[in-house]
Amino acid sequence: MPIAALTAFWAVSLLLVLVPGADWAYVIASGLRDRSVLPAVGGLLAGYVVLTAAVASGVAALIARTPVVLTVLTTLGAVYLLWLGVTTLARPAVPEAAAAQDGGPWPRRAARGAGISGLNPKALLLFLALLPQFAARGAAWPFAAQIALLGLVHTANCAMVYTGVGTAARRVLRTRPAFARAVSRCSGVAMIAIGALLLAEHLLA
Repeated sequence: MPIAALTAFWAVSLLLVLVPGADWAYVIASGLRDRSVLPAVGGLLAGYVVLTAAVASGVAALIARTPVVLTVLTTLGAVYLLWLGVTTLARPAVPEAAAAQDGGPWPRRAARGAGISGLNPKALLLFLALLPQFAARGAAWPFAAQIALLGLVHTANCAMVYTGVGTAARRVLRTRPAFARAVSRCSGVAMIAIGALLLAEHLLA
């Protein structure tokens, strides 16, 4: 796979990851509530690994051509985001109360993250549209292997950015409980808004 194509994809991927969305909202909430953001980030990354495998195997293309399946995935992802947003609004995190508000066992936090990224149909369609553009047909590497490599590059970008965002949220807001509570509530509102938009786009269209 040409180094130039891989570098270009890395730059495009990084720009996309730097745009705040549901992933950012979840990792900020985790940074304020949990002792460590690693389970939440690990779950988000697991979701992207699953999406990468789906695109590489061709399953994602089949899903995209099946409106009913895509609608079901959209609904599940949207409802999940709405639920997380509502619970975040109901129990906004503050750094001082992190020990009491910890989001539970790390597998549960990781599962929440995997649900956010893995059930996001926008991410699925983005992978379908973006990854093949940087993979070369007829190259020495099989097409599926190139897709897998690009997906792992994107996952690595997510790991770097999300870990930094979650850690910064905790450290910067540690001495500002009122502001931390406001940021946590904004994260909840963001998840609710994204979930509502997903539902509106696919169910009311």
